[in-house]
This record gives sequence, C-alpha cells and structure tokens, in this order.
Amino acid sequence: MKQLQGVNDFVIRFANVNGSGSASANNLFAKAIFRMGVPVSPKNIFPSNIQGLPTWYEVRVNERGYVGRRGDVDMVVAVNGQTLRQDYETLAAGGYFLFDSSKPLPEDFRRDDLTVIGIPLTTLCNEHFDNPRMRPLLKNIIYVGALALLLDMELEVLIDSLTRQFRKNPKLAEPNIRALRLGFAYAEEYHADACRLKVRRCDTTGDAIIIDGNSAVALGAIYAGATVVGWYPITPSTSIIEAFGRYAEQFRIEPETGRIKAAIVQAEDELAAIGIVIGACWNGARAFTATSGPGISLMSEFLGLAYFGEIPAVLINVQRAGPSTGMPTRTQQSDLLACAYASHGDTRHPLLFPCDPRECFEMTAAAFDLADRLQTPVIVMSDLDLGMNDHFGPPLSWEGNRVYDRGKVLSAEQLDALTGRWGRYRDTDGDGICARTYPGTHPDKGVYFTRGTSRDEYSAYTEDSGAYVANMERLLLKWESAKRLLPLARIKITHPKARLGAIFFGSTTPSAYEAVDLLGGQGIMINTMRLRAFPFQQEVLDFIHNHELVFVIEQNRDSQMRTLLINEGGLPAQKLIAITSYDGLPVASRFLVRALEDAMAERGISREQFVVQGGRQ
Repeated sequence: MKQLQGVNDFVIRFANVNGSGSASANNLFAKAIFRMGVPVSPKNIFPSNIQGLPTWYEVRVNERGYVGRRGDVDMVVAVNGQTLRQDYETLAAGGYFLFDSSKPLPEDFRRDDLTVIGIPLTTLCNEHFDNPRMRPLLKNIIYVGALALLLDMELEVLIDSLTRQFRKNPKLAEPNIRALRLGFAYAEEYHADACRLKVRRCDTTGDAIIIDGNSAVALGAIYAGATVVGWYPITPSTSIIEAFGRYAEQFRIEPETGRIKAAIVQAEDELAAIGIVIGACWNGARAFTATSGPGISLMSEFLGLAYFGEIPAVLINVQRAGPSTGMPTRTQQSDLLACAYASHGDTRHPLLFPCDPRECFEMTAAAFDLADRLQTPVIVMSDLDLGMNDHFGPPLSWEGNRVYDRGKVLSAEQLDALTGRWGRYRDTDGDGICARTYPGTHPDKGVYFTRGTSRDEYSAYTEDSGAYVANMERLLLKWESAKRLLPLARIKITHPKARLGAIFFGSTTPSAYEAVDLLGGQGIMINTMRLRAFPFQQEVLDFIHNHELVFVIEQNRDSQMRTLLINEGGLPAQKLIAITSYDGLPVASRFLVRALEDAMAERGISREQFVVQGGRQ
C-alpha cells in the first residue's frame, strides 16, 4: 500500500460529537501548528442543535499559504460512533484512520488502502483519571497528544499552549498536560512509524494572525465610531454583537464614569432592530445591525424606507444556507439578490464583499463612511465560513490620522451662510447626494420632515408625477456616484494571451485562486477578477468584454452574482458560465478544478484550445 505523505501539506478531519468539548482540543491542535510557523486553516462544520449530533473540524496545513478548503481528507480522527462508517469510507486512499480502539472496528471495515491507527482513548481515560466529568474532555486531549507524536509536532508548543489557556486556573492545566503526554507516549510505543504526514517548523507565517471574521467585523465597527447597535440574535451573526460588546468594554469606557459609551439594544425582532439603527443614524449617530438571511427578509421594508428617505445605515449579513430556516450552521452566498434589491419598488443597495478577516475589518469601517457619504444603507456581505471560522491572514491595521467621512452635513454656521432656500432633497452639485442636517443643529433652519411617501426637493409631501420621477432619477445619479466611492475589483492577469476569465468574491476567494493555479500548472491560463463591491464599476465590464468565456464562481444554486452581472451590465448570458457550489460546506479547490474542467467539456471545448504556450508570466 502506498501511504499518503507530505511535510506541511495535508488535511486532517476530526469527527466528533457536538457538545463533547472537542472544539477546544481541535483548536489547540490547529493553533499549535500555526505557532510552529506553518499556515493553517481550520473549518468547524457543526450542527444547529446544542448537543448530540455529529460535528467535524477540518484542518488544512499548507506551507505555500493555500488556506481555502482543499477537498479530500488525508487523515481522520474518528471518535464519533454515529459517523464511523462514513468517515472510514470517505477517507482518501493511502490515508490514515485514527480511532478509539477501546472498542474494535466492525468486521466489515476491510479497506486495504488505509493505515489504521488504534488509540484506546476511553480506556486510557478511565485508567488514569478519576473525575467522570473530566474524562470526555481529556479524551480529546489524548488524541491531540497522539497526533503530536504521529506528525512529529513539537510537544512543548502544545504544553505551553495549555499552560497559557489555563493560566487563571492552573489546577486544570495539570490533568490536560498529563492527558497530552499520555497520548504522546502511547503513540510513541505502538505507532512510532505509522504516519508519513509531518509538521516541520518553518517561518512562512510572518506577521500573520488567526482571527474569525465576526470578531474582525466587530473591531471594524468599534474603530469606525459605532455607538448604537440594534440587533436580534440569529446564527451565524450573533458573535459579532457579543464581540462588539467585549471590545466596547475595552475601548469605549468613559473615564469619568466608567460606563460604556455605546448602546447595545436587543430588539424584539429584526424589524425593530433595523428600525433602531435607522433612527439612530437619522439622529447623527453611527449605528449598525448584524443578521443573516431570515433577518434580511424581515428588514426589507425598513431598508426601503432608508433608501427612499436617504438615511445612512450599516448592516452586516453573515449569510447561511437558505431558504427559510434552511441549514442555520452551514455556509452559502445566497442572499445577493435579496440584499442588492431589498424592499419593494425600485431599490438598490451598495454591497461590500470581504474575502478575509482583514477585509471584514476594513470594509466594515469603510461601510460607515460610505453610508454617511451616500446617505443610504450599506450592506457588508460576509458568510458563516468567513464569519465563524478562524482564518490565517495579514494583521489588521488602522491609520492613526484617519478622519471619519460624515458626508454632506450642514452646520449651524453653514446654514446661516446660505443665500438661497435650502432643500433636504435638492441636489446642488450634480452627484445625486443632497446636504442633510442633524436634529437640533439650528433653532429655526435646516428643519425637514423625513417620510416614506413621495416628496419634493424641500421634503414636502406631494403626489406630483414629475417630482416623483425627478427624485427617482436623482437616486440613480447617486448610484453612479457610489461606483466612484466603492472599492475596485482586484484583477490578476496570469497571462496576457489568456482568453478565459474567472470571477469570484468573498470566502470563495482562496479556493478559487488555488484552483486557477492548479489549472495554470497544466497550461490552462485563466485571468481572475475578485469582486469587492456592488454596484459594478466599468473595470468589471471591461474584464468580461476582454475575455472569450468567463466563469462566475459562487456558493449558491441560482448563480445570483451571474444574474446581477447580466442585469446590471447588459452582458450576454452565454458568455458567463455558472460554477456553483451550494452544499453548505466551504467550497473546495479540487471541486472547482473538476467543475471548471467539466464546464469546458460540456461546451465541447478541448484543453488544447485554451492552453497558453509558455505557461505563466
């Protein structure tokens, strides 16, 4: 049998029971590899119940820095009897199957292309630890210790990590370290040469950090000056608000009173939550909410009010698998159309598409400036994978001299200096954006009434058709102004003669880049464009026009980004080829390679037609 082998390049999956405390042990394993200087990407695949159902934790180790999900698994740590057969049968040929040998495997587990590694986790726990409540937790640490031996990891890094983790309660550190050593010693005695997957210390992580996207979003809101949060709990966005609260306790304390200078209001539902945000922004505060697909559906009416009334608001959408309740703890990018055109009537909302935690931080902060500048809701489109999983990437940074952009807000002095009549909805410079005032700015000037009904330039109610049409066309002019303010797409030219292009966005990015690299190694050159915002600028349309075929890669069934491109850009549908993944798991690079190859084959396109001689430049 040919065993899989690799140094700093493999995928290991932990098959656990939800609620068994395994997440802490699995996270310990992943971060220990990161501390050894090796890029690592963990993905927690968990059920929506509290306890009992299967959960998987997939760790990708890759020294070259490919941190997207790869697909296929090289080693399984199988400690869940419910999924034992599934984990055994889906393991790649040549892989390693580590299981709790306190109970023998079923007799029909007879694959001859796997290395089976038995560690009696339950037996070892029962023999060495008396506390029955601690045993399930320590069993997880035992398999981490065994992995340290099998993969040649530095045991001291794990011991140091446990010491730090329990520094406030050293009594808990001792049994955990003992369990770690127990697993290491057992593997050393019985399986010393069993595994050809190895971890070697290197220095490829540089100044990178590991952080989840939701925490980065919360920090972005803190740095942007948010002081009001209206929210209603919903997976997978709740941890944004929890993190915002923790950061506010660190960075938003009033020295004189010791109170937090922020209002975090849990509303009775999502409609009330967005109402709180709109009201606060109308009053001059910086406010936001965080939700997921079902919340977007409920917030749509008020989003239409904010669009038509021209009130800033920031909304973070951590997308999950829909429709309806769908799969609350699975990832998708399936709210694009719902957010782009949220509410009835003709509405359009700017969207931002972060691809990693750093962009979650930067785009959240930018969303507040954009909302104020454009006087409209701005939606940051994250997803469960990006939001709830830890990600390897560059550190967060902030310019110390950065000044908030509050847009066109008139002061009392500016109101006094006006020579003509001021109108809240009167565009004086042709960009579609009108000057506004904060309540109480002036005792008798700058006052207006905000309404959801049609109005004239001076905010007076009217049903005059001409006034209505003029207002709607001005909002379209504002939409054009938004294109100049939003971040540009990132275009990579792999070869100037390449006739194929690929478009992707958000958390699909790392796997898509890897898939393109893999195909490039075969001579199939694909230029790429990572979308970062909607509306689309001219550069997006030019990229599509400059390529013979363009693949649009996204994580939803109905090719929603492709639909947006066709609808907004007037593009020929046959030129944009849909590549979709919507099983609720983060998209895998190997899946994308197969999907791209299949898409070409279905259209009768041979490899030779798009192989660029001379390879990458």
